[in-house]
Amino acid sequence: MYAKCATTEPMEDARKVFEWMPNHNVMSWTAIITGHVQSGGLDTTAIELYCKMITQGDVLPNHFTYSSHLKACASLSNLQVGTAILKKRERRLCVILVTSNPLSFALTTLVFLLPFLPSYIYTILAYIEKMAAFIRVASTSSPTLLASTSSSSSIFTKFRSIPHLGFHFSVNTASASGNRLLFCTRRGKRMAHTIAKATLGLTHPVEIESPKITFAAKDINLVEWKGDILAIGVTEKDMIKDENSKFQNAVLKKIDSELNGLLSEVSNEEDFTGRAGQSTVLRLSDLGTKRVSLVGLGKGPTGSSTSAYRSLGESVASAAKASQANNVAVALASSEGLTPELKLATASAIATGALLGTYEDNRFKSESKKLALKSVDFLGLGTGPELEKKLKYAEDICAGVILGKELVNAPANVLTPEVLAEEAKKIASTYSDVFTATILDTEQCKELKMGSYLGVAAASANPPKFIHLCYKPPSGSVKTKLALVGKGLTFDSGGYNIKTGAGCLIELMKFDMGGSAAVLGAAKALGQIKPAGVEVHFIVAACENMISGTGMRPGDILTASNGKTIEVNNTDAEGRLTLADALVYACNQGVDKIVDLATLTGACIVALGPSIAGIFTPSDDLAKEVVAASEVAGEKLWRLPMEESYWESMKSGVADMVNTGGRQGGSITAALFLKQFVDENVQWLHIDMAGPVWNDKKKTATGFAIPTLVEWVVANSSS
Repeated sequence: MYAKCATTEPMEDARKVFEWMPNHNVMSWTAIITGHVQSGGLDTTAIELYCKMITQGDVLPNHFTYSSHLKACASLSNLQVGTAILKKRERRLCVILVTSNPLSFALTTLVFLLPFLPSYIYTILAYIEKMAAFIRVASTSSPTLLASTSSSSSIFTKFRSIPHLGFHFSVNTASASGNRLLFCTRRGKRMAHTIAKATLGLTHPVEIESPKITFAAKDINLVEWKGDILAIGVTEKDMIKDENSKFQNAVLKKIDSELNGLLSEVSNEEDFTGRAGQSTVLRLSDLGTKRVSLVGLGKGPTGSSTSAYRSLGESVASAAKASQANNVAVALASSEGLTPELKLATASAIATGALLGTYEDNRFKSESKKLALKSVDFLGLGTGPELEKKLKYAEDICAGVILGKELVNAPANVLTPEVLAEEAKKIASTYSDVFTATILDTEQCKELKMGSYLGVAAASANPPKFIHLCYKPPSGSVKTKLALVGKGLTFDSGGYNIKTGAGCLIELMKFDMGGSAAVLGAAKALGQIKPAGVEVHFIVAACENMISGTGMRPGDILTASNGKTIEVNNTDAEGRLTLADALVYACNQGVDKIVDLATLTGACIVALGPSIAGIFTPSDDLAKEVVAASEVAGEKLWRLPMEESYWESMKSGVADMVNTGGRQGGSITAALFLKQFVDENVQWLHIDMAGPVWNDKKKTATGFAIPTLVEWVVANSSS
């Protein structure tokens, strides 16, 4: 085609092409552009050639020049592609395509800023919707450019994988006109990374094996059991000896007799008294078991026994790892006084500890050990279908806890808001009989007027994803509607109030989505348990809090979806801003009760330490429900006051409120802030889990709150 039109004069070339191809598309024009560059015949005067955009046959005036193109572009109300500007410098070409929106004028100046590299074309695709975004793509001197012509503006809505380029990218249009994909291929050297992706640093989690342990209940004598380790939970009372240094406890006395006094001798030498956290292991040859382990339970379980017996299970898992044991038996030195219900709860807690103690998150390690423990037998804790059902229930909860741990452990360059949304969709797909998933993008959140949430998300190159999973029982009517709302900051830099100095924990801010991990972990567990009579909404406003020219600034005023305005006096108090719109959304689902979870304030860590979460609620009844669930789950909560007089510090002179009230009572003022976005007729409770979300000693996530949430939902069901 170019050969037909080519002459020795570039301006004549331009006019001939206008006459020859009045209705061809942009792809054909790209071929002409390339031909001119390769032939060396392109001159700056040939700009008129590219001033004619092939859109419904429209033609730009021939006097269109570099100096006047901005003004001319303003009149192009019906063009998807407003103009193309080219400049030739020894076979070097730069192209910019922009929309007809006047706000896009500034983007055209980028043509003079992009580096001119030999034999490459840099293409910028831009669209304007209150803000401009662009994607830069590299090409060789022989690019393939596909595009379409339409009177509607392009909208980037989804990224797809282009393996040989190493980034994700696609273009969809808002209209149904059938615009084709804009796509660029290349051969040669990869250009610089320009789009934030989950593969920053080339890090990909490795598939790891989840713990698969067979649990069984057996009614046999301890000394008759054969296997690798016989673990016995003992209290300080069980370890009391007579004047001859012999055990008084019947179980320990019998085993000690079989071992010719070795057990009592070792316990004396090692000063093992049964204190909580103590353990000892004996290597044997005289019994059916290869080893006997004594695990201390302290003074004995008081109140809820879950945490003590879970620790026993964790100790058993540690001993099994150390000796590469395949099968273990667990018994209590004093189980006779336990009721059948307590025996079920005890076995369940031990099984939970063994499963979670066996699990190791080695997805980001180059080497990992294979799991050795295959089976755990319970001796003296009952048998039958009720116990089997209880053990299956424990396994279901552990599956959710493991998911929660993996989500929190995953670094921010792997777990982006989009990846978190994919995990939610995976849950809905796996348990499609009870779950549906709705993922809202930026435009859909704008339609819902979520200005508070979007204000936080505005600075990041990773787009926000608003996640909504809905659980409905497979059969029967729904009597109660609940909502679990989790803070989903996949990374929190602090924004312009950037986290600095010792103790700011910026390197751990991947765990700022711990609330969302708890919500999704509970969703997975409940998808397996399938409680009846209850509908549950799992809601996460996922995003990053970053720094850029598009981000919110201190002093900005945001408008939440319930119409309330917020003056941002600290960009590092961002979690409550995302939760504000999430809570409004939850109330709009017609729920009766809401529990939200967030790693919200450092003040709560100062007040309660690393093991206890603070809870805030105006409802005494809901507080009792959640605390009761936490006791069954073996997790620690402490109710803190919602002192209304503290709200004075949250008032703004120019908006309805500010987003933080200072250091004093910081956790309380944060809870009072969240209360502004909850309907008065909805029971609501806030859990500040900033402390227990992370185990600093083990340097790993804890999966905190997932068992509590599951127990609370089940308690509200008719199961």
